[in-house]
Amino acid sequence: MAPAALLPLALSTPHPGPPLRPLCRCGASRRGFTIHTVIAIAITSTSAAGGAAETPSSSTPPSKPGAPVLGGIANTRSWSQYYGSGFSIRVPPSFDDILEPEDYSAGMTYYGDKAKPRSYAARFASPDRDELVSVVIKPSNQLKITFLEAKDITDLGTLKEASKIFVPAGAKLYSARTIKVKDEEDIRMYYFYEFGLDKQHVALMATVNSGKTYIAAATAPQTKWNDDGVKLRSAAVSLSVS
Repeated sequence: MAPAALLPLALSTPHPGPPLRPLCRCGASRRGFTIHTVIAIAITSTSAAGGAAETPSSSTPPSKPGAPVLGGIANTRSWSQYYGSGFSIRVPPSFDDILEPEDYSAGMTYYGDKAKPRSYAARFASPDRDELVSVVIKPSNQLKITFLEAKDITDLGTLKEASKIFVPAGAKLYSARTIKVKDEEDIRMYYFYEFGLDKQHVALMATVNSGKTYIAAATAPQTKWNDDGVKLRSAAVSLSVS
């Protein structure tokens, strides 16, 4: 199966709107600035053509020379926790909820006999809009063709095999690892990838629950990752499903 494509969203025409307020479902607008986000890999067709991502090597540092492969993780307990449909995620301080009103109602809007798909389950941005934290929920059988309901991330393949789904072709892969988290009933497995593409640095966390794949991605310009990478990586890793 060919890997999913990563496509930056086009520059939008500036559109005046009400002021943004953090973590609220209000009339926040993300128009008027360019959004480069790897979460687009989960909403584009997985049939897009492309090659394999570059694998980590000793000559490919994560973000700082001599830094560990995964890098640091911050304590996020003091951050606001956003609860979505079947998931939660910690939101970095000062980040705004930029999910537009139409995104919230998209799942209830019908065109004939089909509901308009919701692009994002959650979406937050730094005040300058350069850094983004997004969550997408996709039926697992749209990412990997199967007649069985995926119950675990391993149903999409091994960590290496699943990278063809989550890591865009041509990306420079800095880190790929399995993370096991104990929840109330069992141990849930997550796949974590960190990579760079087109001067953007990305931390992505994915897991599966009841046939759905939950993907959280934090992204920023590579030039800002040295300063804010720990915060963004921590946000992605904070993804939890229920």
